[in-house]
Amino acid sequence: MTTQRERAERLVALHRRAGAFIIPNPWDAGSARMLAGLGFEALASTSLGAALALGQLDGAVSRDAMVEHLRQLSAATDLPLSADLENCYAHDPREAAQTLVRAAEAGVVGGSIEDYSLDPAKPIYDFSLAVERVQAAVEAVRGLDFHFTLTARAENLLRGRDDLDDTIRRLQAFEAAGADVLYAPGLTTLEQVRTVCAALGKPVNVLAPPVKGATLAALAEAGAKRLSVGGALARAAFGALLRAGREMREQGSFTWSADMATLADLRRLLGGA
Repeated sequence: MTTQRERAERLVALHRRAGAFIIPNPWDAGSARMLAGLGFEALASTSLGAALALGQLDGAVSRDAMVEHLRQLSAATDLPLSADLENCYAHDPREAAQTLVRAAEAGVVGGSIEDYSLDPAKPIYDFSLAVERVQAAVEAVRGLDFHFTLTARAENLLRGRDDLDDTIRRLQAFEAAGADVLYAPGLTTLEQVRTVCAALGKPVNVLAPPVKGATLAALAEAGAKRLSVGGALARAAFGALLRAGREMREQGSFTWSADMATLADLRRLLGGA
């Protein structure tokens, strides 16, 4: 069993080595173990996937419930885990920063803080507050006894504010504040990825879907270091469930069973004989 410090060092090393890497997003312990069994080197949680697994909508999971979810994901594999913590469950910078510390206590070795407020009337934090939140997060995680890889997210493009210049301005400020990884979910073209990566000096995480033409090679060439998929894997899995359920309910048939995972694969990926 690897220690938290060892996992932290492995995550840092992934960001320092040449080329890009994929950090997929499991939504429960089973999916985490299967992704580990497929050979991925690190994992990232997904707030949407966690909510779906709990029968809730994204943004409705409490901080305590999310920390417990992260504890279960961390314990499921020996891989480094980075946490999707939304706005860290607080508007106040220091209170938000303490959410990252709680996540670390649950076993994660990295995590994100974003400038999306969850307030429909004012969804993006003002620039100065957004930067102050990242500064507080950096201060809090640097007090841990291992290197916590902090990701700072600029949410404009994902939240209906189509302003790439402001997004880059925010990411540059987050970088200057000490974030380890910068992330602007919602980029849709490789040219946008190139523009963002060229403006920054630290590793950039890219949400691979919905970038047109996204492949590991293409995004690496554009400058990305880390590729995640957010809630897409969970949505794909639940999509298969919905298609199967609708077929049974509406047609009374079971053709969906042709696409089931084999028991042999499940045993292998979950460490069975």
